[in-house]
Amino acid sequence: MLSLRACLLAALLAQCSGAADSTVLGKLGHSEHGEAFDTGPREKPRLLSGIGVAHFPITTANPEVQQWFDQGNALLHSFWDYEAERAFRWCVKLEPENPMPYWGLARASLLRGLGGENRPADMIREAVKRKGHASPREQLYIDALAAEVLPDPLHSSESGNGRTNRSQKILETLCVTYPDDMEARALLALNTMGGSRYGAELMIREVLAKQPDHPGAHHYRIHNWDYHEPEQALVSAKRYGDIVPAIGHALHMPGHIFSILGMWNEAAISMDAATRAEKQYMKDSLTFPFNNWNYGHNLNYLCYIQEQLGMEHSARFGARQLIDAPLDPEGNSDSFRSTHSYGISALARGLLKFERWDQLVDADTVPWREIYIDKVNRAYFRARAYLAKGELEKAEKSMSDHAALAKELEKHKGEVIERMYPIQSQELKGRLALARGEKLLGLGLLADAAQKQFDFQTTFADPPFYPEVVYNGLGEAYLASKSPLLAAESFEKALTLTHNDLFALSGLVRAYAAAGEKAKAQDAMARLLFVSADADKSLAILHRAKETGVAAAPRDSSPASQRNYLRTSLEKFGPNHWEPYAAPNLDVKDASGKQVTLDEYRGKNVLLVFYLGQECPHCMRQLHSIGDKKADWERLDTVVLAVSSSAPEKNAAGLKAFGDLPVRLLSDDNKVNAHRFHSYDDFEEMELHSTILIDREGRVHWARTGGEPFGDMAFLVSQLERMNHGTQKSAE
Repeated sequence: MLSLRACLLAALLAQCSGAADSTVLGKLGHSEHGEAFDTGPREKPRLLSGIGVAHFPITTANPEVQQWFDQGNALLHSFWDYEAERAFRWCVKLEPENPMPYWGLARASLLRGLGGENRPADMIREAVKRKGHASPREQLYIDALAAEVLPDPLHSSESGNGRTNRSQKILETLCVTYPDDMEARALLALNTMGGSRYGAELMIREVLAKQPDHPGAHHYRIHNWDYHEPEQALVSAKRYGDIVPAIGHALHMPGHIFSILGMWNEAAISMDAATRAEKQYMKDSLTFPFNNWNYGHNLNYLCYIQEQLGMEHSARFGARQLIDAPLDPEGNSDSFRSTHSYGISALARGLLKFERWDQLVDADTVPWREIYIDKVNRAYFRARAYLAKGELEKAEKSMSDHAALAKELEKHKGEVIERMYPIQSQELKGRLALARGEKLLGLGLLADAAQKQFDFQTTFADPPFYPEVVYNGLGEAYLASKSPLLAAESFEKALTLTHNDLFALSGLVRAYAAAGEKAKAQDAMARLLFVSADADKSLAILHRAKETGVAAAPRDSSPASQRNYLRTSLEKFGPNHWEPYAAPNLDVKDASGKQVTLDEYRGKNVLLVFYLGQECPHCMRQLHSIGDKKADWERLDTVVLAVSSSAPEKNAAGLKAFGDLPVRLLSDDNKVNAHRFHSYDDFEEMELHSTILIDREGRVHWARTGGEPFGDMAFLVSQLERMNHGTQKSAE
């Protein structure tokens, strides 16, 4: 039987449907331009500095359109598709019949991967419709992207490669027809990089000869040589972040080159500056780690680099930031590449590398989830810990848990875990055999696992998915077996995979010292002392090397000079720690016309909802769902505020109809608050649906804005529980 409130809500919905066309009501909060415009930014852009310069002249009667188009183009060169899309959308608002902003939107959505193939296709179709307003040069740009995105009507079975080839030919025509157009060359280099590396490099050189600080040319060169001949990108790695200091990805990408070359100080500077820039942007834009595609990868990479520098506590600090970051049912899923997953990976990896065995087996240290990859990794890491502790019975139990998961591996074809699992299994078997005294069997199994992991890491190296180089483990096993030359060979192999690896260098010092190779031991010690100059004190891996008595002066063996990470000031890029943001000012009126602000609710959590008024059936369903969770809001010390542009007297009538609804209806009649809370579409001048969680201190922990109201009440309850738990931990 329906409750009284449900009946009243149903009646209101019926009344709404009778009062206005249901099709119109169903589209409240949605773009009038179609579904493709329902995602992405909905607010006016602001002029950004520190993003590089890449002028792309287009046909326009409005200088402001050219200005925003150039901003969007520069942002695309650094893969900042979201802000690029914002700039292109404003161009569309200013000049809706200009085809080139739609071309920019298609590029941004193609780069971002939202909406699969449909969204970029929808965008480029809008450009094609208006192609008659474009110059012959611009038409070639449109044709090239249309060839890449849209199927050839004459060849319905055309493959993706076929589309790429058609697009490439048009870009080549652009380049030869307009020899002074550096944007065409930059795009052709982007499409070519990693395939024909030499060809892409020649195009990049041509661009840089004319425009030495072109952001795309430096960026694409780094990607082009990322996994092959990384020294070729060193000049661009050192320059790119300087010319584009405001974009996290531009600061991040040089760190790939520095890491592959073992330039750990420079790599740490790059990644740390990048995470800071991303945190600053999130703070300025009221967005979150789960909104930022690069943040989790970036901070995980920084943790890995800090591990290589022996900075255990800094690496653990970064891992905890990722784990404690707000969750989102879409933007932070259980995928291997989600922010939360990166944090779990970084924490477990650091505990293993620094031999924190008791913490690894403590059920409360690593927040493993009940998903397949976590089950596999939990069994692996616990087995490693128990083996190191000499608790073989417990290790065998964890290995049995690991082996039992093999039957599910078939369901995870193509995922990283498919390749990791057999390496883990072989490594564990080798380590167990060694622990049992079965030396030859153990060394053979471990050597095979080491080579498989070596081959795996050459494919995935940013940072490695496997928690450590198994050749280091093999080297330690050879040392324990009194075979120092074989140990040295293993550590040298590890160093070909991970240059200047702290753990391999420590092993190499000990192996050469044990073999009586004094000069080689001193050389390894010199390199180790440079890498570990700022390491945490009393690390076991360093202590073992120093116990040999080998003395040397620190020496950097990198291919270029480095700054010191700890002595380089990075505060200008942004904060070191992600924190919830101070909520914007809320100044609304209740049903009686009384002023209401968030100060009134200090000490309580606030579930703040911006809705589109009582005429919106989706909004009413959302409020109904919220009402059903009344007991949870009370338990979690949370008040619910629902804000719309409805006048106070209209809200008063609504409250009479829904007397038991645990929601305070508030009026934002001039829509100023909707603007402040990013719940207004500046492009189409309409209100949006927003659901926002604010803690007892008035800080925003989570938000969702868009064309649809948020309806996952179970998630809101779980996120409030996390908020309360975090507040309690801070108080303690």
